[in-house]
Amino acid sequence: MLETSSIAEAKESEVENGTAGASCAPARGTPVELRRHAESLLRVPPPERLSYLRAAVDGRIVFTHGFGVEGQLIFHWICERDLDIEVVTLDTGRLFPETYALWAATERRYGRRIRAFYPDATALEALVDEQGIDGFYHSREARMACCDVRKVRPLDRALAGAQAWITGARADQTDVRRQTGMVSYDTSRGLIKLNPLFDWTRAAVLAAVEAERVPVNALHAKGFVSIGCAPCTRAVAPGQSEREGRWWWENGSSRECGLHLPRSPARPR
Repeated sequence: MLETSSIAEAKESEVENGTAGASCAPARGTPVELRRHAESLLRVPPPERLSYLRAAVDGRIVFTHGFGVEGQLIFHWICERDLDIEVVTLDTGRLFPETYALWAATERRYGRRIRAFYPDATALEALVDEQGIDGFYHSREARMACCDVRKVRPLDRALAGAQAWITGARADQTDVRRQTGMVSYDTSRGLIKLNPLFDWTRAAVLAAVEAERVPVNALHAKGFVSIGCAPCTRAVAPGQSEREGRWWWENGSSRECGLHLPRSPARPR
């Protein structure tokens, strides 16, 4: 899926000159190839990393948008550059009203529809029947089962047939995300994964959002930093890390829902 030869010079030149657009034959990303691409990507700013990926990948590219500040900024760049990248979101059915309001406002601002993927109705009914409407509070296993039905399985459908996947993950958010790297090959899903903001801090993201007048969730002004489902998210206190507002009752957990973990091939979609 990524070009087998290094594009450290040629493709970087195309990005800088605004001519990046040539596709390549699909091929798996080997460790050597990924290292070359990572080195090239580090030398260009995040918006150009998106153009770089679009030029280097032949096929469907999906950006999963969660309406956080990182996602809003990436979506802004995709629209600004009119990149052929499909933008999707995972609607769990338990999002904040403020998130739905931002979703609608973002579509109006940029004139582009964001495709929603929803939980399978049968699987969701079975989950709630088994653990209750808020059963995820009872144990980490129950919470992960909820995330699996509401988020991970819809992600599987969203990425089906894609050649590359873009996320808003940053290295300083969690150890899991740091270990992923800026660009990697997700063997469990069979695609390239790019985190264009991998080496940015939250402060840098907020500065860019303000400079480019990108709309953000109204909850950020109320102390909410990382925003997910309403029952599983709360504001953080000064000095707390941004992920501490997620699943706060799970002391010592990884603060991950499973989206950035390898997909289990045994799990039904």
